Amino acid sequence: MKVLITTDTYYPMINGVVISINNLYKELKRQGHDVRIMALSSTGEECINGDVYYLKSLKTGIYPDARFRIPFTGNLIKQLLEWKPDIIHSQTEFSTLFAAKYIAKKLNIPQIHTYHTLYEDYLTYIMNGKLINKRTNAAITRYMLNSMDGVVVPTKKVDKVIKGYGVKTNMFIVPTGIDISRFKKKVSMEEKRSMLQELNLTEEDNIIVYIGRIAEEKNIEEVMEYFAAARDKIEKLKLVIVGGGPYLEILREKASKLNLQPDIRFVGMVSPEETYKYYQLGQVFATASTSETQGLTYIEALASSLPVVCRYDSCVDGLIVNNETGFTYTNEQEFTSYMTRIFYDNELRKRLSSGAIKMAEEYSAENFGQNISNVYLKNYSKCVDLIPREVKIKNFIRHAVVRR
Repeated sequence: MKVLITTDTYYPMINGVVISINNLYKELKRQGHDVRIMALSSTGEECINGDVYYLKSLKTGIYPDARFRIPFTGNLIKQLLEWKPDIIHSQTEFSTLFAAKYIAKKLNIPQIHTYHTLYEDYLTYIMNGKLINKRTNAAITRYMLNSMDGVVVPTKKVDKVIKGYGVKTNMFIVPTGIDISRFKKKVSMEEKRSMLQELNLTEEDNIIVYIGRIAEEKNIEEVMEYFAAARDKIEKLKLVIVGGGPYLEILREKASKLNLQPDIRFVGMVSPEETYKYYQLGQVFATASTSETQGLTYIEALASSLPVVCRYDSCVDGLIVNNETGFTYTNEQEFTSYMTRIFYDNELRKRLSSGAIKMAEEYSAENFGQNISNVYLKNYSKCVDLIPREVKIKNFIRHAVVRR
C-alpha cells in the first residue's frame, strides 16, 4: 500500500509528534508498505530527502519553530499526486492538513487523521487566549475532524474530549508506540560515574529525574515545590531536569526562590540519542503535567525500568498503576509519601522496575505500527487488496490467537 503521512513538524525538530511519526514510518516500511512523508521545511526551502518531501515554509512567530506553508509554490505536491498514494494519514492540524485534503479529494482516496494535541491547553500561546477561546477551539476541531474518514487518538482521555466537542466520525484509540530497544541500552558504570561527576552528583544521591520539554503547561514548578518538601523526608535527594524550552529561565528563578540550587540540576537540551543515559541516572521519573494526550516520556521512563510518580490524569489510566509501575498523586503529601516509600523500600523499587519494563513492552513501536495497519485494513475496503500478503498473514494469526 502507498501511504502518505503529512505533518507540519518533522526532523530536525524534535518533539513527541515527530517521534511518533518516525516510529510509524519505520514500522509501516518494515511491514512492506511504500511510505512517504510530506512536511514543512525547517529552512524554508523545498527539497526531497529520501522519502521526505519538505514544502516551502515561513516562520509563524507564534511559537518557537512553528511554521506555515507558502501556498501556490513548488512542485512537490504535483509529484506526490503523480505517485498516487492509496491513503493519507495526516498528523497535524495546520498547513499540511489542507494540502493533504487537497490530495485526498483530487485522488478520491481516504484520509485518516491522528489527533495528537489537545489545543485547549495551549491557547494562551496565541495572543494570550484572546484570539481563540475554548468554545471556538471546539468548533474548529469539530468541523475539521468530522470531515475526515476516520480519526486516531492515543488515549480514552482524548477520545472523550473530542467527542465532547461533537466529533462524530469513526474513532480509533491507538496508543503511540516507542522504540523500546533505545531505552534498554545500558550505560556503563564508568560513563555513569562520569555523568554524575559532571553534574556534581554522587552514587549515594537519591535522584529524581524529569525529562521533557520545558514549558508552562508541563507544570514542572509543582514538581520542584513538592521536591522541596520531600527533601525533609529523604536524605541526599536530588532533582535532575533535562530538556529545553521557553520556560527554562523561569524555572531557574523558581529554584533560586525555593533555595533549591544545591539539590537541583538543569541539564538543558540533550540529543535523542543521549536521552536514555539520563533516565538511567535516576531511581524515579516525576512529572506533574496534566496537558498530555498520552505522555511518551512516561513510556520512555518505564522502558528504562524507572518507576513513574506523576500527578493523576486520565491519560495515564492503565499505564501508571499504583504499586505496579509507579504511583499517581493528587497532592504534596501523597507525592512525598510515594517518593519516601520508593527510595527506602528496595523490594518495592525492584518490583516497580520490573512492572515498568513489562508495561512498556505493550507500547512498542512494532505494536503501534501493527495497530495502525489494522485500522487501514479493517476500515477502508478499497485498501484491503493493497495490504502486503505477509501483513495479512500476521493479522490472521494474531486475531486467531486472540480469539482462542
